[in-house]
Order: sequence, then C-alpha cells, then structure tokens
Amino acid sequence: RSVYEWETMNKMKPIWLRNPDVVNESEYSEFYKTTFKAFDEPLTTTHFKVEGQIEFRALVFIPSTMPFELTRDMFSEGGRAMRLYVKRVFINDKFEDLIPRWLTFARGVVDSEDLPLNVGREILQKSRTLKIIRKRVVRKVLDTIDELRENDPAKYDQFWSSYGKYFKVGLVEDLDYKDELKRFVRFWSSKSGDNQTSIPEYISRMKEGQDKIYFVTGEGKKAAEISPAMEKMRQKGYEVLYMVDPLDEICSQSIVDFEGKKLVDINKAGLDLEKSEEEKKEMEELEKDFEPVATWLKKQLGERVQKVQISDRLVDSPATLVQGEWGMSPMMQRYMKSQTTSSASDSAFAIGSRNQAILEINPQHAVIKQLKNAMETAPESESTEDMVMMVYETAALIGGYTIEDPGDFAKRVTKLMESVGDGVGGSMDAEVVSQ
Repeated sequence: RSVYEWETMNKMKPIWLRNPDVVNESEYSEFYKTTFKAFDEPLTTTHFKVEGQIEFRALVFIPSTMPFELTRDMFSEGGRAMRLYVKRVFINDKFEDLIPRWLTFARGVVDSEDLPLNVGREILQKSRTLKIIRKRVVRKVLDTIDELRENDPAKYDQFWSSYGKYFKVGLVEDLDYKDELKRFVRFWSSKSGDNQTSIPEYISRMKEGQDKIYFVTGEGKKAAEISPAMEKMRQKGYEVLYMVDPLDEICSQSIVDFEGKKLVDINKAGLDLEKSEEEKKEMEELEKDFEPVATWLKKQLGERVQKVQISDRLVDSPATLVQGEWGMSPMMQRYMKSQTTSSASDSAFAIGSRNQAILEINPQHAVIKQLKNAMETAPESESTEDMVMMVYETAALIGGYTIEDPGDFAKRVTKLMESVGDGVGGSMDAEVVSQ
C-alpha cells in the first residue's frame, strides 16, 4: 500500500507572528514593499501583541511618502490598506472600521484570535472585539508618532508635511480622539519663522500673564502677516498663530481651548487686550470724540457694514473690517460659497456676509482725522464721498474681502493719483519760475 507524508514547505512564520525583538529593519522593509506595492521605506514601524481580554497581533507602517492612491483623493476607498486576518486567514483589506478615517494613510496587518472566521461587514460593525482592537491600534500608532516627535524632529516634520491634514480632519470629525489630537496639530505663527509650531510649543513661549491663544486667518502666510489686527499684537509682543486655509479655521473652531487657555480670533469683534488705566481713559475720550464720525460713516456706507466702531487694535492702519463673534472670515465665506450651486443661495450668502462685517476705525490715524474734518466742513462733497469709500474699500481689500465694484475703486485711485500728480507738477513749475 502507498503511504503519503505531508511535508511543510514554508516553515516561516508570518512576520507579524514573530517576536519584534528578532525581526530586523530590512525584513520589515521588504514585507512593507512587497505586501503594499510600495517603493519607499516606511517612516515608522509599530509591531505589537495584545493579550488579556482579547488577543491579537498588529504590524502597522506609516509610509514616508503619500501613497499614490491617496494623492488625488485623501480618503479614497482604494487607498485603504489595513489587512484584517482571523487566525492567519485573510478577511478584508478595505474594512472602514478597523482604523479611523484620519489614519487612512496607514498600512498594516491586524491578526485576531477572537473574531469568528465567517465574519461579515454587519457582524464586524457590531463587534465589541473590533472596537477594542481599533482603540488599541490607534493608541499604539499615536504613541509611535509621539516618540517620533520627541526623538526625531526631522522625521516628524516629514510626517507632518505629508499627513498633517489627516490629523486636522480627525480633530474636527473624531470626538473620541479630539483632545488627543490637539497636541499634534501644527500651524504657522508670527514667531515660528520657517517652521510650524504646535499648541504646546506656543504655550511654552507665552508672555507672562497671557491667558489666551491668539490666532488670525488669511489666505496664505503673507496675508495673515499683513492683517491690520496684527499691528497691536506685534506692539504688545504677543505670538499669533496663522490659520492659512479653510481646514485650519474649521480646526480652530473644534479646538476651542487647550489646557484651559481659550483660542481667540484677533479679527473678530470684542478682542479684549489688557490696558493700563491711562490707556482706558484715553480710549474713552477718543470714543466720545469720534462717535459722531462712526455714526456718520455707518449712514454713508449703509448695508455694506453691520456697524462702525472705534478700534483699539490698530496702530498704523486707518481702518479694518472685522467679523462679529459668530461671523465667518472672508476666506471661509469664499470656501462656503464655492460649496453651493444655486445662484439664489449665492446672493443670500453675499448679503449675509456683508451684513456681518464691522468697520473699525483708528481715531489716531491722520486719514481718520482728515475724514472727521471733511465730515464737519463738507459732508456732501464728492471728495468726501470718495474718501469714505476709499477707507472702506482699502480696509476690505487688506482684510481679504472682495470689493463690490472694482471699476469704481480703480476710478477713485486714478483720481487720487491725478490730484497728487497735479500737486507735484505745480510744485515743480513753481521751482522753475523761482529760478
């Protein structure tokens, strides 16, 4: 009779079942490249085993460059690559609940001993075991990123430039990890130079007695830097975070506070900066003196602004446009408008955004003093009307708003240049005659 003997040809254990202490970097790298069709080296490798109330092993990689599948759509279904195994049997590599959406870029393997082999999507979604697995995997990945941040700042910068947006989305979407992710998010700031800064780093540099985290919105770092509201902050030596895209601004609304320190938008009405008794007294006198100018300006500008008030946040600029406490920045207004399709909603949106704006004037600026004089001497003249509109439109432009009629603005600027030119020409003629 014939006797058959089975011989095991592949005696190698899967890499995730082996002890992390006996696996070297080249083995991890080879497994990562062959399994996930990658050409780069992994930025971090997290290999661990969990025993106790449930048992599973996991091996998670963070790619050093953005996976190709995610370059066009950061949450592409085809970009998911966390492979779920049950007792070494492959189940699925596109299951959404294995890791949160904001870790879509992670690649890896999770092998559970407790899930049933005939597992389906509906069973998985209700599985308590899977919820525990997800929680442990996220915890380990965050710990690895934390170590990277503390021990290898250059690699962490590389990580943040590739995947920072995912963490900001996670901060907005995932209430379970909201407080955890606040530590990681980074922004440009007025004192961070060419590097971004985290909120804990910002707090470590705060001035003595400062109890708020200040930020300003703008379409790009340069736009944030030149915001009129920055003038007073620079004068007082406060550091300001720059929110330079709509995601940053949405992020700031989700953060609200950190370690008991509230986030404050310096481009919103009601900015409360510490003043001495002398400064308070001076401000009260200026408000009393220029209140008629504010009332008159509101009448002249009509529905273009919600109201006009005296500012204590300006130093070098004559005026600025700010939003009410619940108003949206011009950057966010444009983003929201781009998400709408109907022209009716566009017009409603335009009226709403315009009515939210508050014009703040600087009573110590020469232009506002001239405007006060013009109001008292020739309030109905064309030159006074032009001056009012120039103050409003320049404040709108530097604040990032879109002016209603660029043609009219151009005419006013041309008229101003002509009047200056006449003055220069007259003085030159006078000089020639005197010779």
